[in-house]
Amino acid sequence: MERFVEDYQKRRLTDRVDIMTAINILMSQGYEEDDLLGEMTKVFYVDLDAFNEVIAHH
Repeated sequence: MERFVEDYQKRRLTDRVDIMTAINILMSQGYEEDDLLGEMTKVFYVDLDAFNEVIAHH
């Protein structure tokens, strides 16, 4: 994800299905699991509890 968004423009990413979709997209583009959160937070406010729950089951 080569996009950088101003903080006031970021959408909230809180739904587990949406988080899983974002993870799958990034992984299909070659991102490693350790890089996912950093890439996602460039574009979204990510619910960390939901993210960690999804990653634990991924």
